Amino acid sequence: MAAKKAEQALEEQWRDILGLHARTQCEIDRALHQHGLCASDFEVLDVLAAGSTAGTGSCALRVQEISERVHLSQSALSRLIARLEKDGLLERAMCPEDRRGVRVALTVKGRELHGEVLPVQRAVLTRMLTD
Repeated sequence: MAAKKAEQALEEQWRDILGLHARTQCEIDRALHQHGLCASDFEVLDVLAAGSTAGTGSCALRVQEISERVHLSQSALSRLIARLEKDGLLERAMCPEDRRGVRVALTVKGRELHGEVLPVQRAVLTRMLTD
């Protein structure tokens, strides 16, 4: 009986985590929509911005490195990167060390937009996760 209760408590905890994640993603989507972004767009910009070097502000990551840090399938990530590139927020280039690989970097426009929306996203996280 105790094992069954522990299992139910674990299941409830998991469902609570999933619910909080879904609600937070929706709130981030709503807050970023007026800036032309969704939560997944922001995550890619944020991963690239987090890797930026202080002096140049540039960071080029391989698509595989980005996919390890965001929760999207490889095909969904490729489509998202193509759309952000079309919007002028990212640029892609071949990897000099491996011509089969592709590196992705923020453009100046992408860095500026990330800086503009970072406080918006962080405010949503603070509101949703500090209860």
